[in-house]
Amino acid sequence: MTRIDRKFADLRAEGKKAFVAYVMAGDPDYDSSLDLIKALPAAGVDIIELGQPFTDPMADGPTIQLAGQRALKAGQTLDKTLQMARAFRETDDSTPIVMMGYYNPIYNRGVERFLDDAKDAGIDGLIVVDLPPEEDDELCIPAQNAGLNFIRLATPTTDDKRLPKVLQNTSGFVYYVSITGITGAAAASATDVAPEVARIKASTDLPVIVGFGIRSPETAQEIASVADGAVVGSAIVKLVEEGKSTSEIVAFVKGLAEGAHRA
Repeated sequence: MTRIDRKFADLRAEGKKAFVAYVMAGDPDYDSSLDLIKALPAAGVDIIELGQPFTDPMADGPTIQLAGQRALKAGQTLDKTLQMARAFRETDDSTPIVMMGYYNPIYNRGVERFLDDAKDAGIDGLIVVDLPPEEDDELCIPAQNAGLNFIRLATPTTDDKRLPKVLQNTSGFVYYVSITGITGAAAASATDVAPEVARIKASTDLPVIVGFGIRSPETAQEIASVADGAVVGSAIVKLVEEGKSTSEIVAFVKGLAEGAHRA
């Protein structure tokens, strides 16, 4: 049982939905980013998505793209992201960390070495948006064998024929993308999301967490009410871009978490 599995078991026992927060590692710099992720659990964040900056983030909107550029410019590397996870683990051994990004940096490092390093650093799961299920032998299966959850994305265009393929080796949770398009592009709607979540849950026992287009406590609550939890990324990263202090960002995150937990 991974930290992710334990977290969802605990939340179910408490009758609560999950709140997941995305932060770009190294944005605007290593120390500020580390301070922020260390503060997230006390703000009510159940799972941290730690973005690995990449030069060609094709699934991300402008806010996340710019965050990655800032992080790379500040010298963020895969090594530094793993070190950030290790530093977080020095004071928190229970909050799950999911590394989210693209396959190229992992491929360049070597899959076996990367998985050893990720496990050692305290990473619990991976979301790699440019590896389809047809490539599961490349990273997904080795990751599962190493004890890491491999979390897959389902979208509004994932039809009933495609869904079983998406779910077949997924673990930890399913990340449902609430809108068609890039991150930060539109507002999520519980009315649209509810039937899609129900369709996915009819095919899997895994929790279904919904992300993209959630920017307020009210929307977090609405979305979490029809799913197993909500993810917020762009709205948090935007505050980093605006130069808000860690305390200001944490206050915003706390409101979002409270919204999801009220669902």
